[in-house]
Amino acid sequence: MNNPLLTDDLLPKFDHVRTEHMETAIDQILSENRMKISQIADQDDPTWETLAQPMQALDDKLSNAWSVISHLNGVMNNDELRKVYKNCLEKLTEYSTEVSQNAALCDAYKKLANRDDFKNLNEAQRKSVQNTLRDFHLGGVDLPEDKKKQYAELSRELSELSNKFSDNVLDATQHWFKHITDVDELAGVPETAIESAKQAARQKDLDGYVITLDFPSFFPVMTYCDNRDLRREVYEAFVTRASDQGPDAGQWDNTPVMAEILKRRHAQAKLLGFDNYAERSLATKMARSSDEVLDFLNQLAAKSKPQAEKEFAELKAFAKDEYGAEELQAWDIGYYSEKLRQKRYDISPETLRPWFPVNKVVPGLFRVAEKLFDVQIEAKPEVETWHEDATAYCISRNGEPLAWFYLDLYARQGKRGGAWMADCRVRWRNLRGQLQLPVAFLTCNFTPPVNGKPSLLTHDEVTTLFHEFGHGLHLMLTQVDVLDVSGINGVAWDAVELPSQFLENWCWNPESLGLIASHHETGEPLPEDLLQKLLAAKNFQSGMGMVRQLEFSLFDFRLHAEFTDEAPTNPLDMHRKVRSEIAVVEAPQFNRFPNSFSHIFAGGYAAGYYSYKWAEVLAADAFSLFEEKGIFDPEIGKAFLHNILEKGGSKEPMELFKAFRGREPQVDALLKQTGITDEAA
Repeated sequence: MNNPLLTDDLLPKFDHVRTEHMETAIDQILSENRMKISQIADQDDPTWETLAQPMQALDDKLSNAWSVISHLNGVMNNDELRKVYKNCLEKLTEYSTEVSQNAALCDAYKKLANRDDFKNLNEAQRKSVQNTLRDFHLGGVDLPEDKKKQYAELSRELSELSNKFSDNVLDATQHWFKHITDVDELAGVPETAIESAKQAARQKDLDGYVITLDFPSFFPVMTYCDNRDLRREVYEAFVTRASDQGPDAGQWDNTPVMAEILKRRHAQAKLLGFDNYAERSLATKMARSSDEVLDFLNQLAAKSKPQAEKEFAELKAFAKDEYGAEELQAWDIGYYSEKLRQKRYDISPETLRPWFPVNKVVPGLFRVAEKLFDVQIEAKPEVETWHEDATAYCISRNGEPLAWFYLDLYARQGKRGGAWMADCRVRWRNLRGQLQLPVAFLTCNFTPPVNGKPSLLTHDEVTTLFHEFGHGLHLMLTQVDVLDVSGINGVAWDAVELPSQFLENWCWNPESLGLIASHHETGEPLPEDLLQKLLAAKNFQSGMGMVRQLEFSLFDFRLHAEFTDEAPTNPLDMHRKVRSEIAVVEAPQFNRFPNSFSHIFAGGYAAGYYSYKWAEVLAADAFSLFEEKGIFDPEIGKAFLHNILEKGGSKEPMELFKAFRGREPQVDALLKQTGITDEAA
């Protein structure tokens, strides 16, 4: 029992976790689970206490070990850990398929669901059993033996391919860098970004400056750098990552990986009786059909594209009139857009940065959550973490702990890009009546502090932090005691973004901005004129932003919906096709966006990227009630807490939304919030 991944600790002992513990722990848990499952499945008259509860205990033990391994692979990646992670992932995939195809276990759940007293179980327990039976079907339990083997093999290969895709993107992102010795090449780039580039150079034992493809380094070059050749070079390196093009052409090419992933997803869907993987994806979502999703996206596109075209025409005219730019390429859009924003609103992300130091934003975010949901949040620096950048926190109400979370905010070598929330522990009550509190991992990739100054965030980064914390609250504030539907478990994927996008609204309100913004040197609040400029610029190029997200959503959904064995969809062709119909900015021939689209090829968003827009409608409509009553109205905050956050996946999301809002969601709130009107048409 010296293995820290096999203990029952609520908070993992990160100081003691070593790579050599990982595979040993997974092997032991899988071996014990297999033995216990054969006993659990062999019951004539299964009950909740003899079947569902013991199965949840096995799932929890495995999940608690794997969540730590998976997290460390994302935030402290190295060759040794990557190899162990891959080995464990293969074993877990095999085990997961084995369980989902276990006919005896499935029959035991059917017996439980058919009991006369099944109706006496609480709603969360019944939902959990119904979800489990659905997942047995989706795991291939009903298939004949030869087809089961085929399904299992496809699952194993898909797991391997997704992991390969992810590794390729990480390697391609972290391999490329641009060494610059003359600061004049970085003319226009803000001082904060230049200091970070200098720090990046020092870390590589180089003089001068280093630009990388990590977002905090890439973005300032694309937005502010006057050197067009450098913008093009950085842009090309970024959009050709893991592809057959660009500076590292062919080295980590995901083109064949994507083709194999799509082929196997389609084969699995066909085995289960679906026409395509998009239909298979919708089996666990709020949307009821492919037509409903495509209609939703196409309607939004029809309303947004005229405005996007108008915005792009304005941008081209501005760039030509003010700067003599005859044609705009993809690497010019961010640069001239920023110039136009500054001219029109006299504001830029850099103007605001000094007012959003991390050491003000983070406590301010906590204060927003405290006011809305009647909780208290306290740092616990004594708790072990995996890196000095990470800190543990406890959430409590009236002195009673409700949950814990870890915050890891800064980009570094060996850490995957982007921002995410993942569960470390899920709330549930075991057979002995003991309650396990939820624990969340919250990860971002912001610019680290430089030269003793605090990290200063852009307003976009503040919004990202609020977004991930919204996911975290969904996990942490649940009051459901059934593991399978607690927190974000069992929540339809196209509703899972509701709390995250909902919380972003508090980044835009004068009352809440007062809690998160003050100057990092003087402590002064955000001046009224800057506040007004920020709010005025909120929907700058919102049409262009909307069609960009719809492009990703339509590309993903159609890629999976239109795939056939006879004519396999080529991701690059599909992306160009969708862009030709919806995009207003032309992409260069070398653009290989699909090759690094990890959300759909290595994350959980395959044929589900539309969920962001779908849930944005829910979030905008939910927030409109706060706009009516007051953004810190305690009764509305309590209603959102009780009807959405506390309920987890214990009820269908539409039921929960209607319980909160009193009606079904309406798309108008989103269009109003983003400033998209019919006037542009």
